[in-house]
Amino acid sequence: MAADQSQDERFHFALEHRSSATHARAGRFTTPHGVVPTPAFMPVGTRGTVKGALPRDLSEAGATMILANTYHLHLRPGEDVIETLGGLHRFMGWDGPILTDSGGYQVFSLGATCRVDDEGVSFRSIVDGAEVRFTPERVIDIQAKLGADVIMAFDHVPPDPTHRRDVIAATDRTHRWLERCATRWRERGGLDSGQALFGIVQGGAFEDLRRASVDAVCAHDFAGYAVGGVSVGEDREAMLLAVGASAPLLPEDKPRYLMGIGTPIDFFDAVERGIDLFDCVTPTRHARTAQAYTSQGRMNLRNQVWRADPRPLDPDCDCPACSRFSRGFLRHLCVTGEMLGPILLTLHNLRAFHRLMAKMRTAIAEDRLSALRAEVIEPMMRRL
Repeated sequence: MAADQSQDERFHFALEHRSSATHARAGRFTTPHGVVPTPAFMPVGTRGTVKGALPRDLSEAGATMILANTYHLHLRPGEDVIETLGGLHRFMGWDGPILTDSGGYQVFSLGATCRVDDEGVSFRSIVDGAEVRFTPERVIDIQAKLGADVIMAFDHVPPDPTHRRDVIAATDRTHRWLERCATRWRERGGLDSGQALFGIVQGGAFEDLRRASVDAVCAHDFAGYAVGGVSVGEDREAMLLAVGASAPLLPEDKPRYLMGIGTPIDFFDAVERGIDLFDCVTPTRHARTAQAYTSQGRMNLRNQVWRADPRPLDPDCDCPACSRFSRGFLRHLCVTGEMLGPILLTLHNLRAFHRLMAKMRTAIAEDRLSALRAEVIEPMMRRL
């Protein structure tokens, strides 16, 4: 392994419990801004804010670490502004750990307006149409100014994870870019900079390419590793193959992060395969379309059936939406377009996801994860 200084007391992963039947594990990921019990879900604050939630709300919901995005913050307000204003933690008003996504996902999501070459990617700005050039080195430099605890290597997510030739090209490019990211990160001080760099495994929907990518990425001794390029159009079977072929092979003494995955059934499937960290826009985006995850099922609060329902959204939940308001009132907010509706449903969905993670951590410690899955998934995934 390359000597990338991953053994540092500021970034440490302690594995506390293992499942006897699966690869599930529970641990604690220590960062300069706090400890993250794992498995853990990271709410997504793409532009430096989790929509509809104050930092206080995030803490009360159970969040310990959140995600922001390099590409979007580079466009507005710019990393120089954020650095001048004290770095991302002070800028966002969030005292806990932060992870920044490198912009690699935007290579996929904005594929129609960007150009990829071996040196980097040229984007067409979604703000003003100007050309924005990202290289592995520039991505590290931007994230250094942002000041997140964990920064991600720049990777190439292929447009079609089932097209083998394109996946090979994108995965090879990801490995070459990783070398350049690691070099620039070390030039900026490595872990002495207060930032940990995670490498990203690619390989599309192909087991052999995933395994080869694990070998290439783990040649670098980073503080953690990610599985990328999933939930990008492939079917569920292909997604599970990609995770199953990658996660169990990653170092046991480092956190394993599955990028962009976020429904309750996904959490169980991935944790059983050895994943520790997740991020996704699911709880916040669904809240803005009046969708709520409850212990009794997924509810559409626009449905007429809830119009005069006096019951709490979820009698098993202690969030502000459930402890103070009725389903009828929440529906009223949603159908009249009152901004409080999406805010309350955001707080509820985040609380539901974080409570589920806490239950999973306990179940792993008690070696009863499969029993918890049987108990919560079927009712939670029901449509109401």
